[in-house]
Amino acid sequence: MAENRSRILDEASRLFRAKGFDAVSVAEVMKAAGLTHGGFYGHFSSKDDLIAQSLAHVLAKEPGGAGNIRAYLDAYLSPHHRDNAADGCPTAGLAADMRHQSEAVRLAMTDGLRSQIDHVSAAVPGVSAEDRRRAAIGTWAAMVGAVILARAVDDPAFSDEVLEQTRAWIDLGINPGPALS
Repeated sequence: MAENRSRILDEASRLFRAKGFDAVSVAEVMKAAGLTHGGFYGHFSSKDDLIAQSLAHVLAKEPGGAGNIRAYLDAYLSPHHRDNAADGCPTAGLAADMRHQSEAVRLAMTDGLRSQIDHVSAAVPGVSAEDRRRAAIGTWAAMVGAVILARAVDDPAFSDEVLEQTRAWIDLGINPGPALS
């Protein structure tokens, strides 16, 4: 039962990131998980419950880079991440839809965002906890915004430039002086 639930959450989060909440049906999630539609209510009370739990599930995973902010930036602000929304960051993929979601879904996103900010805060340099948190919030907002914008445009060179220049700007903010390569 736990394995099936985890598989449902993995597939739901992948499908939601790829298509958005409204474009994915419960039947589609269950089919992707290799299960029948009838088994859904043994795991979740509603699609809204599935959305909230799938967000919590994917946002609870540790971000890449294992505390290395530069490795995390390289992976996050990459063409690979931009081009693979289904396996990418749920914040960049779904943030705009959050204002239309239930309180439970927004709570899951809020908790996930706090966790992401905490991870970035632990990885960025700074003298005080307040400085690190400020840098983490600014860095995270720039990263997410860059991926959203890079996905929105139809010019691949411009899209790459958005990612590259955001990375260079963040590098300047966390390590004043010449930009890091």
